Amino acid sequence: MLAAMQIVFAGDSVTDCGRRGEPEALGHGYVRLLADGPLAGHAVRNVGVDGSRIVDVADRWTTDVLDPRPDLVSLLIGINDTWRRYDSGLVFPAADYEHTYRDLLTALPSGTRVVLLEPFVLPVTDDQSRWWDEDLAARVEVVHRVAADHDALLVPTRSMLTAAAATSGNAALAADGVHPTPEGHRLIADLWWRTVAPTLA
Repeated sequence: MLAAMQIVFAGDSVTDCGRRGEPEALGHGYVRLLADGPLAGHAVRNVGVDGSRIVDVADRWTTDVLDPRPDLVSLLIGINDTWRRYDSGLVFPAADYEHTYRDLLTALPSGTRVVLLEPFVLPVTDDQSRWWDEDLAARVEVVHRVAADHDALLVPTRSMLTAAAATSGNAALAADGVHPTPEGHRLIADLWWRTVAPTLA
C-alpha cells in the first residue's frame, strides 16, 4: 500500500479551473479528476491561479509550494507567457522562462518528486496557429530540458492532445484553444496518471 503523500499542483487557469471559492479548492478539471480518482487518499492541494505566467508562479512559490513541503510537485505553466505576447505585447523570452523555471525547481528540497507538464495550445483561430512556431515550441523544449536536468517526470500534454485532436478536432478538447473541455481534462488526468503511477508503485 502506497503511503499517503502531500501533492501540490501549481500552474495557471488550466490547473486552477475554478478552484478558488470551493471548500476543497480543487477545481473541476484534471486536478479534481485525479484527487477523486487515483490520488484519493492522498492530500492533494491545487494552487493554480488563472492568468498566471511563470513569473507569477515564482512570486508565489515559497508560500504555495515550498512552505507546505509536499512530497510531490506537479507544474503546468507557460501558455500565458505565450498568450500575453500576442494579446498584450508582453514578451518574456524563452531564455528567461528557462532561467525562472530552473530556479523554481532548484529551490525544492532534495527528494521532492517533480512532475512537469508540457504547455499547449490547440489552435482554433488563425492567430493561435502562429503561437506554436513563433513562441510556444521553444517553451516546450525548455520544459523537456529542465525535466531531464532535474530528473523530473515529463507529461507530454501537448503531444498527446495534439494527436487526440487529429480525430476529435481542436475545439472538442479546448473550445478556445487553451482551456480544456471536460474531455480535454479527462485526457490530461489519464496521461498524468499513466506517466506518474509506475514511479509510485
